[in-house]
Amino acid sequence: MRASDSPEHPSRRHWLALAVAASTGLTAGPLQARGRRAAPAALPAPLAEPVDVLPAGLKERLVETGLSLDGFGLHVQALDGAAAVLSWQAGRPFVLASTSKLITSMAALDLLGPAYRWRTRAYLSGPLTNGRLLGDLVIRGGGDASLTSQDLLAWFQELRAQGLQEVWGDIILNRDAFSLRPQDLSSTPEPSPDRPHHVRPDALALDAGVVRVAVQSDSGGRANIQVTPALHDVKLINALGRGGACVANAVYRDVEGTPQPQLQINGQWSPRCGAQQIKFSPVSMRDLGLRAIEGLWLQVGGVLRGRVVEHSASSPVPWQLADAQAAAPYSEHLSEPLSRQLIEMNKRSDNLVARHLMLSLASDFPNRPATADAAQARVREWLTRKGVRRELVGLDTGSGLSRLERATPQAMVHLLSRAARGPQGKLLLKSLPIAGVDGTLEGRLRGGAAEGQAWLKTGTLLDTRGLAGYARTRSGRMLGVCLLANHAENVAAATPALDACVEWAARLA
Repeated sequence: MRASDSPEHPSRRHWLALAVAASTGLTAGPLQARGRRAAPAALPAPLAEPVDVLPAGLKERLVETGLSLDGFGLHVQALDGAAAVLSWQAGRPFVLASTSKLITSMAALDLLGPAYRWRTRAYLSGPLTNGRLLGDLVIRGGGDASLTSQDLLAWFQELRAQGLQEVWGDIILNRDAFSLRPQDLSSTPEPSPDRPHHVRPDALALDAGVVRVAVQSDSGGRANIQVTPALHDVKLINALGRGGACVANAVYRDVEGTPQPQLQINGQWSPRCGAQQIKFSPVSMRDLGLRAIEGLWLQVGGVLRGRVVEHSASSPVPWQLADAQAAAPYSEHLSEPLSRQLIEMNKRSDNLVARHLMLSLASDFPNRPATADAAQARVREWLTRKGVRRELVGLDTGSGLSRLERATPQAMVHLLSRAARGPQGKLLLKSLPIAGVDGTLEGRLRGGAAEGQAWLKTGTLLDTRGLAGYARTRSGRMLGVCLLANHAENVAAATPALDACVEWAARLA
């Protein structure tokens, strides 16, 4: 693109201003009301001191792991409030790993409701005349962690059907709905290309920050490559050689002396290899959006005279009217409802969805940018209303990636019991992996009493294993379950012992 084609160029801005002056202005839409923050709840009474109840057979299974018993925290109790059938160090806080997603789920169902949806909105900064936008198209992210390039493609087609054919300014990407500081991210692992599950929150996330490279041999034996989302102005290099191995990897790099980066696929591929998909996070969420969104707009036949750029202090804010009230968007894309998001999040243990949901709990979001402090404060208020003191449960990012997320097994079962009795209890249960059937439990607890009779969120970190949720006994009695293991070394040895506890519970009368 020539410099004079950029909307930042003085002559181009002057021309746009003249065109806008000759056209009609935008009309204002309905106002959005702001919510009020609830008053802090009174400090709850402490939970009863748990009493250790560890049957000899289960103690033997724990000892067989070779791990210290001090690193286990266990609590299993009927939902009707009867005495715990299994309890060990249940009053001590343990690192939760991904079982913390249960707390995020319960808080979101209560505070947002199962019908809650994230909204990605499009605004026009100038008049739309004969299909031509004499201004910028501003896309404002609303925190949708599930937004995909296919979603955007369909939405862009809808925009064109509404009458938007050409953008004579820029496409501006706004991510201000989340306001995060470096210290808000310091408790979670650094993202890297080979660990897409560590991608950090972004109010305008796309494809969860993941680039998918599909490799498949054609009839002539040559490996074909397809990249999703298509990255605009990125040179794709197929460096796959023919050979017996079925190995492919992707490398994204900037090339000195040229503004065009390269995506190179290396390795060996043969016709017998079939199809393979490589998932990696080669660039930041911002760079991915800049590269992908321009390509998607052009793919649907849209015209862009300017560029895709990030929102800046000098960018238009068409969602604000002159009196500081909110204007209606030109169009908006709605995510799947929370009820569906929780199924995806809990069965697959999706970290990004959990982190976005946590931020969405911040008071007055999305009318006001979400901060980590505001989200954590609202969760603490919610926990207080649920009868749990803050020293018993701590939530940081809502995903389990942070070791600051800790809880006592007893407090977890207390929350699970209250949720089961609440209006969203069945929905929460439906979102959890089923033992031996699906999600992260598909290959575990098969062939025994627990198969199909336990609904549990799994948790895994280098030093943590966990299971939390519900189990049904042979007589049909429902139990709340929280089983945690924190060990600096060889924590994987705890997994069979935790499974044995679930199986034991399912065999109870």
